[in-house]
Amino acid sequence: MIITKTPFRMSFFGGGTDMEDYFKENGGAVLSTTFDKYCYVNVRHLPRFFDYSTELSYSKTERVTNVEEIQHPAIREAMKMLDMHEIRLTYEADLPARSGLGTSSSFAVGMLNAFYALKGKYADKKKLADEAIYLERVLCNEAGGWQDQIAASYGGFNRINFGPDGYEVLPIIISPERKKQLNNNLMMFFTGFTRFSSEVQKANAASSPIDKNVYLKQMYDLVDEAEMVLVDKTRDLDDFGRLLDKTWKLKRQTGGSVSTNSIDGLYARGIEAGALGGKLLGAGGGGFLVFYVQTDQQEAVRTAMSDLMYIPFEFENGGTRVIHYTPEAYEPK
Repeated sequence: MIITKTPFRMSFFGGGTDMEDYFKENGGAVLSTTFDKYCYVNVRHLPRFFDYSTELSYSKTERVTNVEEIQHPAIREAMKMLDMHEIRLTYEADLPARSGLGTSSSFAVGMLNAFYALKGKYADKKKLADEAIYLERVLCNEAGGWQDQIAASYGGFNRINFGPDGYEVLPIIISPERKKQLNNNLMMFFTGFTRFSSEVQKANAASSPIDKNVYLKQMYDLVDEAEMVLVDKTRDLDDFGRLLDKTWKLKRQTGGSVSTNSIDGLYARGIEAGALGGKLLGAGGGGFLVFYVQTDQQEAVRTAMSDLMYIPFEFENGGTRVIHYTPEAYEPK
């Protein structure tokens, strides 16, 4: 039996520039972190006592005798890609799926990590990220960027650069005290709306303005500015919050499905209560709002957002990992 633990991510700056059709032409970068909310993938070989050969448990249960019968696209394609047979897979998570935290990519990375471990093979972080990108974007043909798979695999607070030759992961060089202060000034709330990121991406592509790339270039430039705020101890850390407000206002203009009237109202309520800035996490349309709030304003923001669930969190550095490893002898039929 194998159990993997894979973090979710929050992306602060540069989202959208990690889309392959954009960064291959223009370059791209994101500033993101993983945090201490995880998905868990438990995989073992299924004993041959049943009239089915594979059992999957996620938001639904599937029992099949042929891999091609599996309805979940990522599981089906991953099993075919790695030649997996006769397994029981269980998925659990600390936070809901389709909520803007890269949950589907965290699952993809954690599942691939578990499959390799069940085969007795080691897969490094780059291999897991690369194969999760291939799984979701090529085999499953789901719209989206590359940042989620990389963040889930590598973990930590990073700048991820994208270009014609691929990507590089650069840890943000920030003192522990300053990083802790940033963590303390961020507040996350669940809007209660969930959606499929790939569907939002497609809707945004269909409704995107002619000058979308102008907005994306400005969002790309904000990655540099935000990184400087973090690494330069002479800069006011509160500028990070003000830049979040700026990037959110730009992102709202990149597609018709990024925000809704309800989300706009919630965001305005947080700002009015004292937040310096914030954004909706992920592709848009629902999920989690994050605000940058000075500590003396946090009670007022909590009160203003009292109808939403508040989710405390801590940054994490580990990325995906195997937390239980019991090798199994398996002889294919």
